[in-house]
Amino acid sequence: MASESSTPMAPLTQRPGDLIVQAPEGAAEGLLLLFHGVGSSAEDLAPLGQVLARHLPRHWVVSVRSPEPCDLGAGWQWFSVRGVDKANRPARVAAAMPGFVATVQRWQAKAGVDAARTALLGFSQGAIMALESTQGAPGLAGRVVAIAGRFAQAPRRADPATVLHLVHGESDGVMPVGLSASALQQWQALGGHATLDRLPGLGHGIDARVVEAVRQHLTGAA
Repeated sequence: MASESSTPMAPLTQRPGDLIVQAPEGAAEGLLLLFHGVGSSAEDLAPLGQVLARHLPRHWVVSVRSPEPCDLGAGWQWFSVRGVDKANRPARVAAAMPGFVATVQRWQAKAGVDAARTALLGFSQGAIMALESTQGAPGLAGRVVAIAGRFAQAPRRADPATVLHLVHGESDGVMPVGLSASALQQWQALGGHATLDRLPGLGHGIDARVVEAVRQHLTGAA
């Protein structure tokens, strides 16, 4: 899996564009929500969700589609990256955050799962949104997995109930690995718990090492 795959799957939707990868019968043990990158779609992270679902048989697993058509071409976005820079990124993320939070809470209600048993997994822009939710909506999820992501700005607080797992390719030319290294240091300096997996030779994408690292973090199994 060199990058987000485009393999389609049969959709079972709650919100237009969202894909239910797994919906266990009876009471669920947890909820895993996946958030794709800019210009992508829910189908692109569905294969990753399918792999993780096999290791989380009592979890709802949902690949979420961003709400806005991408203004740079095909796909979808949480916020525009046209002309984005360090100065304007925080405001764009903040404007998108209420919709992001509402989406998470809607799926928590659907799955009957509380925040402590919710994991948010994001790639690239999806990772930015997941990480920034710890600032805009503290306590929204017990785990945040950020693949090739970053905070929009330095975090101001670290909720002790939320654990961050950062996974990043060391050859990422789109989102340099130093952004995850800074996020790790900043979160830990605020008293939060976080891990960082740096993967040599990996660019801005997802490969088998990413999948295995995420599996280990979500299941606690090496």
